[in-house]
Amino acid sequence: MNPPIEIVLSWSDWAGLFAHYMLLSLMSVGGAISTTAEMHRYLVEQHQWLTPAQFNDAIAIAQAAPGPNVLFVALMGWNVGLNAGSYAAAVLGVLVTMTGIMIPSTTLTYMAAQWMHRNRQLRAVRAFKQGMAPVVVGLLVATGIILATANAHTARDWPLWALAAAAGVVVWRTRLHMLWLLAAGGALGWFQLV
Repeated sequence: MNPPIEIVLSWSDWAGLFAHYMLLSLMSVGGAISTTAEMHRYLVEQHQWLTPAQFNDAIAIAQAAPGPNVLFVALMGWNVGLNAGSYAAAVLGVLVTMTGIMIPSTTLTYMAAQWMHRNRQLRAVRAFKQGMAPVVVGLLVATGIILATANAHTARDWPLWALAAAAGVVVWRTRLHMLWLLAAGGALGWFQLV
């Protein structure tokens, strides 16, 4: 892990962080991971509460760990709190970010799912479901771009981009289990081919 940076957060900063994560919750159509581009802008670029490496590490650790996909939000809150100087602030960071990201989307999802189930035969409901697919894909592509550029992968890393494109096509066009692709990518990385 990277060493923490030192920041000072007031109660209004914590309230702003909570409000921002509540707004992100309403944007997280494809899950919380789809809002990482905005999280990066807010936490790393605008406020400098996290370093780019801390941001990427939080995502990588949470994605590698078993459990829900949203755990990276808790790690970001934890890192913001640690950067503010204490374990108590780190716990507060976890509570602020996780509560902010969970309450609006959970409430909205519960209410919308009930309504959509009751009205599933309506053309508008079916159209909405089909129309949301490109939005989710776009948000996930933005996430991939943020993660790739934060690690300084540029055009000269064309084998890496080609591998990512090939993996995308294989996932899209075949029924090959994704774990085989992860194993192949790991092997290529082990032998330093990408």
